[in-house]
Amino acid sequence: MPEVKKSKPIGSLLKELLEKRSLSMRKLSELSKIDTATISRIVNGKRKARPEHLQKFATCLDVPIADLFAAAGYPMETEQKKIYSDELYLSVDSIQKVLKSSQLYDQNFTIERVEEQLEKYQQFAQTEEGKETILKSFDEKLQKLGSIGPFISHLKEMFDTFCSMKVSSHHLSIIGGVLLYFILPVDVIPDYIFPIGYLDDAVAVQLVSDLLTKK
Repeated sequence: MPEVKKSKPIGSLLKELLEKRSLSMRKLSELSKIDTATISRIVNGKRKARPEHLQKFATCLDVPIADLFAAAGYPMETEQKKIYSDELYLSVDSIQKVLKSSQLYDQNFTIERVEEQLEKYQQFAQTEEGKETILKSFDEKLQKLGSIGPFISHLKEMFDTFCSMKVSSHHLSIIGGVLLYFILPVDVIPDYIFPIGYLDDAVAVQLVSDLLTKK
């Protein structure tokens, strides 16, 4: 049987990354705004890193956040399979079960909250700033996420439609809203809570896809 490659413990990985980048824990503290003592405890295995810690480490050390989550002992592959399985997107009960089992998010999830956020982003998509954000940031966000989830292909199609500008302004605002929902980190489930942070993005894509199909 082939040997399964295991992730390094988060402390060892952080030490290695700091050495490669010639950074001290104190400097990482300055960059991440995380207390030096907290970083030290995480590195030395005396404290579990929280998702928000890992997000800041990933940004400051320029490393895929998935690597840090795996090293910190958070479930990855199993959770992704649960999250992106067929027919999950609009089943609130199923989503709540995934959120509960992940132990990373303790707030109630509702479709209404996603719809409210989508509406706000649809309005923003009609502004020049919103359009510029979509055109400049979509590919960058896509590269950071990778090809996780079947909803990515739908997003790419929507982005192509948005760039073509060959649909009505109303359709453009709807499509732009979901693209901004994906691009911007402020949504119902924070993106940094990996991998469940993109669960609501998948829901948003499904909602918009159904809406456009009806129209």
